[in-house]
Amino acid sequence: MEVSEKNKIAFAAAAHPDDIEFMMGGTFALLGRAGWRLHYMNIANGSCGSTTLGPEEIAAVRTAEAQKAAGEIFHAEFHPPLVNDLEIFYTPELVAKLCAVVREVQPTILLVPSPQDYMEDHMNVSRLMVTAAFMRAVPNFPVQPPRPPTTQPTAVYHAMPYGLTDQLRRPITPHFHVNVESVMDVKREALRCHESQKTWLDETQGLDNYLHTMEDVTARMGKMSGTFTHAESWRRHSHMGFATEEFDPLYEALQDFIQSA
Repeated sequence: MEVSEKNKIAFAAAAHPDDIEFMMGGTFALLGRAGWRLHYMNIANGSCGSTTLGPEEIAAVRTAEAQKAAGEIFHAEFHPPLVNDLEIFYTPELVAKLCAVVREVQPTILLVPSPQDYMEDHMNVSRLMVTAAFMRAVPNFPVQPPRPPTTQPTAVYHAMPYGLTDQLRRPITPHFHVNVESVMDVKREALRCHESQKTWLDETQGLDNYLHTMEDVTARMGKMSGTFTHAESWRRHSHMGFATEEFDPLYEALQDFIQSA
């Protein structure tokens, strides 16, 4: 099923500023190069991402960094965060707010975190966005702010968890790999926008330069493909409630870059 120009809309949603860049940024950039209109959203504002700045101050810094990455690097429309860090819970209120965004954006491709990951915020965003997309066409589900239901087919794709394992350290097997070697410069520049995270990630997670860590994770996914030098790996969510079984717009858009796992 070929996607019309009008419906070439891709929406990347993640938990925190820099999550999109780490695990989705290459695929997101390739979609932009393929002519898709891009939308970018972090559900949380990064309020816990500093050992020296207060929550409001660091949230403002991190939101500005995310806006720069979205607008200047990805050329994507930025959607502001809705909650503080560690306040991403699966609640009807948050689903209603996110469903309003989905109805406004009307994405054909929805990129979301893995449903299994080392951090609850990441997993909760995965669940929230799947439900928000599922409810996009249900007129009896009230959203906030009010938005009319939409019926465009949507395909949901889950990125790999950060460590490529679930929360119990079991490896996650992807469905397919996307060759991101040609856009590694974009992925690096977008991640480099998040300057406030250099010290934070070194101090709290021992990442030892988050740019090198990102490149290492991307290289590990490339090795998993058996072909690519740098890759981002994905799993496709069930089509039920979203589109027909054969509807696979990410493959259609990037088939020259994709290899099945």
